[in-house]
Amino acid sequence: MSTGHDLLIAGGGPAGLATALHAARAGLDTVIAEPRPAPVDKACGEGLMPGAVRALTTLGLEIPGHPITGIRYIQGPRQVQAAFRHGLGLGARRTHLHSALHGAVLDAGVPVLPLRVEDVRQDSTGVTIPGTGLRARWLVAADGLHSPVRRCLGLEVKTRGAPRYGLRRHYAVPPWSPYVEVHWGAHAEAYVTPLGPALVGVALLTARRAPFTAQLEGFPELAARLPAEAAVTAVRGAGPLRRHARTRVHGRVLLVGDAAGYIDALTGEGVSLALAGAEALVANVRRGTPGRYETEWTRATRRHRLLTELLVRARQQPALAPHIMPTAERLPRLFAAAVNALA
Repeated sequence: MSTGHDLLIAGGGPAGLATALHAARAGLDTVIAEPRPAPVDKACGEGLMPGAVRALTTLGLEIPGHPITGIRYIQGPRQVQAAFRHGLGLGARRTHLHSALHGAVLDAGVPVLPLRVEDVRQDSTGVTIPGTGLRARWLVAADGLHSPVRRCLGLEVKTRGAPRYGLRRHYAVPPWSPYVEVHWGAHAEAYVTPLGPALVGVALLTARRAPFTAQLEGFPELAARLPAEAAVTAVRGAGPLRRHARTRVHGRVLLVGDAAGYIDALTGEGVSLALAGAEALVANVRRGTPGRYETEWTRATRRHRLLTELLVRARQQPALAPHIMPTAERLPRLFAAAVNALA
């Protein structure tokens, strides 16, 4: 049987599109299956850390947005902030990021087929998608948080703990800070990201099931800056956020981005990790060392996974949660070191 393409990518979000760009540059015959028309929006904080900005620049992409100089934590009168030491971050609308990546993929000659991959058959030489006629030497599952490929292959791992969700909305108000502000409330965190001269994005992370406006009322000082009439987009949600995969390499299927596993958006490097994973995946396919991708993914994400897991667990413990912000304020050098290690 013909092996068809070198790489078939299920999912055309940032992880899948970045994988396709790296693959095209490596000379791999690549095709993307993505049923949604571009640009694809998603509920996310829309803050790109400096590492993500560098990775996008390496791919030759310029994303419109607002420079971000660091991270600021706020809880009532308490504040602590850390500037990025190695370059600026970028507040960018998810649709702008997706449009830039999608356009670059088309310019590279990679086809994007309006197909959804929900079933996979693989053998010793390749992967087939039943009912489509598509076959490739390798399948990349870049199909997101609720990955159908991960589920159909039995790679889903049951998660524990209270599920957390993300909600996002945009407001037509001028940014009041060049920092991403993380406001800590009793039941949620509110992320404020500058996106343009007259636009901010507000993302709420919470385990409490309640409407966006009700959640925002838990941050009265922030809510006062965001009049209802300034809201310019509908509320978009995502979750439950925590997802685990048993492995990133399963025969001739490789997982990348959120499909490879996701803990929480609390520390904000989702796009950075997706871009790094895409580069590592393609490098190992090109070298014929797919098994090393699992090792490299584990090493590249270890710091993020440990810190995020620690923060989320502390957040969910009533005895520990009130001490997160005071501890960060009391140990500003440690806070700055953590921010820059993740950035």
